[in-house]
Amino acid sequence: MTSTDDSTPAPADETMARIGAAVTRAQRGEPDAARRELTSLWNELGPGGDPLHRCTLAHHLADLQEDPREELAWDQRALAAADAVTDERAAAAGATGPVAAFYPSLHLNLGEDHRKLGDLPAARRHLELGRAAAGELSDDGYGAMVRGGLEALATRLGDG
Repeated sequence: MTSTDDSTPAPADETMARIGAAVTRAQRGEPDAARRELTSLWNELGPGGDPLHRCTLAHHLADLQEDPREELAWDQRALAAADAVTDERAAAAGATGPVAAFYPSLHLNLGEDHRKLGDLPAARRHLELGRAAAGELSDDGYGAMVRGGLEALATRLGDG
């Protein structure tokens, strides 16, 4: 028998919990362990895995790369996966806004990757895409952080 009581918590998303645990390990000074855990989870998901999981995983894996080319590759995977995430899926996972609000951060990261690699035209293209999408961000701490990151990237590119 299935309960329809709205007070019953939704089942936990085990994959998101595993991603969160790995990110916490990285923040506690264990980036190698976190990278191994996230890479293992990425391999478990495979190319047909939930796009939200793939986007989140790739986004966090990018931050754990030492090689800027690898960081770029993971950020590109995150962007590609975001294109397949629906607003309904994001809301079910607890996102407070539309999937469109993911894009400013994704483009900020890609712009920074390209800047590190010396591809300034690509960096500027992602900066502009991030700025164009920034209207989807909430007026909260996260939104302010991403907007500030975009402006900092613009300054580093000489476009500030």
